[in-house]
Amino acid sequence: MIEKNAAHPTQQSRTFLTDLVFPPDTNHHNTIFGGKVMAYVDKIACISAMRHCRKPVVTASSDSFDFLAPIKTGDAINLEAYVTCAHRTSMEVYVKVERENLLTGEKQLTARAFLTMLAIDENGKPTIVPQVIPETEEEKQQYVQAQARYIDRKKKRN
Repeated sequence: MIEKNAAHPTQQSRTFLTDLVFPPDTNHHNTIFGGKVMAYVDKIACISAMRHCRKPVVTASSDSFDFLAPIKTGDAINLEAYVTCAHRTSMEVYVKVERENLLTGEKQLTARAFLTMLAIDENGKPTIVPQVIPETEEEKQQYVQAQARYIDRKKKRN
C-alpha cells in the first residue's frame, strides 16, 4: 500500500476515459454540447485527483478551459487527465480532450483544461495531499508551468 502523504509520481494519477458521442449528446450542429464536455472534464479530473491523494476531492476552480475544435455525432471522445502539481491541500489537474473518427482513426485535440481540486476530510475540511513527482519531459514542463498558474490564481483571489 502506498503511504497517503508521500510524494507520488504523476503516472499514479494518469486517467483515461473514452465514450461514443450519440445524437442526444449533441446540439443542432451535430456537435457535442459544451456542457457535456465540461462534465466529462470535471469527472475525469476528480478521478485523477483522487488517484493521486486517495482522499475525497471537490472542484475548487477551473481557470482555463479552451474549446479548440468540435466533436461530432459518431466520434469517440477521448480524455486524458493527470495531476500536474500539488500544494498543501489542493492539486492542479490537466485534462486533454480529443475527438477520434473511429472509421479513419484520425484524432484531433478539441479541448484542454486546468482544474484545481481540493482534498477534503470526513468533515468536509481541506486536508493535506502528497506532492507530485514529474518524470517525463512533458510532466516536468507542466509542473513548472503549474507553479506560475498557482501564483496567478492566488493573485486573482487577493
